[in-house]
Amino acid sequence: MCRFVLYSGPPITLDLLTTRPEHSIIRQSFKARMRTEPLNGDGFGVAWYVPAISSEPAAFRSTQPAWNNLNLRHLARVTTSGLIMAHVRAATAGLGVSEANCHPFTAGRLAFMHNGAVGGFFEIKRRLQERLSDAAYAQIGGSTDSEHVFALFRDHYERLTGDGASPASGGRQPPGDLQSPAPNSAEDPPIETMAEALLAAIHEVVALSRDSETDKPCLLNLAVTDGVRSVVSRYVGGDSDGPSLYVQTGKEFVWEGNTCRMVPTDDVRAATLVASEPLTEEPGWSPVPRNHLVLVHPDESVTIRPIE
Repeated sequence: MCRFVLYSGPPITLDLLTTRPEHSIIRQSFKARMRTEPLNGDGFGVAWYVPAISSEPAAFRSTQPAWNNLNLRHLARVTTSGLIMAHVRAATAGLGVSEANCHPFTAGRLAFMHNGAVGGFFEIKRRLQERLSDAAYAQIGGSTDSEHVFALFRDHYERLTGDGASPASGGRQPPGDLQSPAPNSAEDPPIETMAEALLAAIHEVVALSRDSETDKPCLLNLAVTDGVRSVVSRYVGGDSDGPSLYVQTGKEFVWEGNTCRMVPTDDVRAATLVASEPLTEEPGWSPVPRNHLVLVHPDESVTIRPIE
């Protein structure tokens, strides 16, 4: 079922998510606390944004277990970003372990990851692919249900933005433009457009799954970002509780006194964590109810609302 974390806020080193917290994402790769099976050893991935260099994310993915990759530890210790995704994978039966199947997936300015499964994916895979544009289909590099949902989301997003040069299209900045400004949130598509596209993808996948008459529910904890705004879903089909999801907000997430903690604030929210399970033992982690969306706005305000 995998585990993931999304961070948005003042730049931090990647190791504040991957190795330093008491329940870091690497620890969750071998000792997840909120899964029946604690092991998530079928690969990992990290995506992060450096807007001064490029509006597109960097990504590092590997089929090695996260706990056994020294390159990740060295990279995370010295790499900083204000928007980070990290994911450890427990492969769904029948979906191979390969680098192409490791999350997060990227396309243009977008990065995406998934915790859960599409019910009856093998039964609906061909019909799902038939709904994709040629461009979205051509960008699928692996075999996962997750990457197919990402492709469907991108089609909905580009339809709603009405611009083939939208963030989903993957247009690159001129070579050598190392001082490119950060994306202008006032000119980008609003977060509501991203949320609407994600909901459209969820509804379409769930409808296909139900038509297949599978007895397996759709479990769609999905996270998507363009480096400025982020939307995360917790969708649970059927009667199960589904994968867990938590949110924590505050002034900043820091390493202090040999521990990680979120510095609390009573006014302006400057940092947000959305994670499959809390990274720390400190208070302030709020569970996301089943069938809800989490919207992390460009100003770091957070909205949690039901999925209709």
